[in-house]
Amino acid sequence: MNFEQMPLKKAFWRFIWPSVIAQWIFALYTMVDGMFVARGVSETALSAVNIASPFVNFLFSVSILFAVGTSTIVAICLGKGEKQTADQVYTQSMAVLIAVSLAIMLAVLLKLDGLAVFLGATAETAEYVRHYILSVLPFAWCFIIAYSFEILVKTDGYPKLATVAVTTGALLNCILDYLFVFVFHWGISGAGAATGLSQCVLVFIYLSHFLSRKATIRFRKFKWDFGQIFRSVKIGMSSCLTEFSAGITVFLFNHTILKYLGNDGIISYTIIAYVNTIVVMSLAGIAQGAQPMVSFYYGKGEKKKYMTLLKYGIAASVGLGVAAFAASIAGADLLVSLFISRELTGLREYSAEVFRIFSFSFLIMGINIQMGGFFTAVERPRPALSISLGRGVVTIAIALRFCTMIWGGEGIWVSQVVSEILCCIMTAFFIYRYRKQMGKG
Repeated sequence: MNFEQMPLKKAFWRFIWPSVIAQWIFALYTMVDGMFVARGVSETALSAVNIASPFVNFLFSVSILFAVGTSTIVAICLGKGEKQTADQVYTQSMAVLIAVSLAIMLAVLLKLDGLAVFLGATAETAEYVRHYILSVLPFAWCFIIAYSFEILVKTDGYPKLATVAVTTGALLNCILDYLFVFVFHWGISGAGAATGLSQCVLVFIYLSHFLSRKATIRFRKFKWDFGQIFRSVKIGMSSCLTEFSAGITVFLFNHTILKYLGNDGIISYTIIAYVNTIVVMSLAGIAQGAQPMVSFYYGKGEKKKYMTLLKYGIAASVGLGVAAFAASIAGADLLVSLFISRELTGLREYSAEVFRIFSFSFLIMGINIQMGGFFTAVERPRPALSISLGRGVVTIAIALRFCTMIWGGEGIWVSQVVSEILCCIMTAFFIYRYRKQMGKG
């Protein structure tokens, strides 16, 4: 682990920035698809990309369910000097991910129509949703394997490689989106295929590293250890739910908006969801970037160092949240204009207004996400899972119900702020309990 020779703060930023930038680029994949679809097909097709986006979030979440747990265990093993065990855990995880990928692809193919309806497809958007999912489905294994490699290559000590790889994939995605949507006129299916192909390229870039001599973590013959698989899943569950929280939030919002506001509300929320996903994934990038170092020093028993890393992570998360809020307030009109044509003036103004309301949640969510990541890194799965499950499912469902009861459809845009406040109260309880336990230890 080549960060040991650096000052702790320098090592923190060395891992954080590549991780955050990688998360930005991952989040931009679907956003770029939406921009090309909105301009090259229609605003209705744009809303279909949003309706289908929880499926893409699900693929990334499956990857991170195993990858973060594997990364944590590998880092702890390396901290203890158990190199062979680290290699075996890594290789077994990749084998599991391949099997899970194939199972998901088969299940979705058999139940495609039911999945589209479940996600919120209406008579107006159903065909678009089906075509987008079908175009992404053959590449589902690429989404899962590439994201797992992106996390593990940072644990291997090469965070900059992750940034270079995802940047390459993003640029390729933009080029293919333009060709498939505007030149070949393949519509929404072309946008999905462009994203899938760019993920395939990432798999081969990462493989070139892990098969090279410079890699610390290597493929190694292993015997199935289901205890390690369970341990990995238990550790990774929190990060999985953090990653999938954006998809769950989109799912819950879509169904509530269709009930109260109709398809125009979906178009407004699609734009908000893109930015929310970028902010959530950026904050998750800070937690994931620090995770290998926190786990490594936790494995070595150096409490002072991993607690210092926690302080750095919280400061970075709060700073990023404030920056995201300020940018959202100032740039709402410009952002909306990228997706909605000038002729729809009323919809553009309404979308910018509700986006500014929603953006207040960015000020709070960083603490919740960072603490969930920290508890994961030090093998405290219960508080980590409670925080992630709380903000990703429970508190947002409660907030949506409560706010729409009071303010009707307009309460939808306030509910995310209420949800993050509720989750922050729960996070404060776990912080208090952890500090009390540490004091006793």
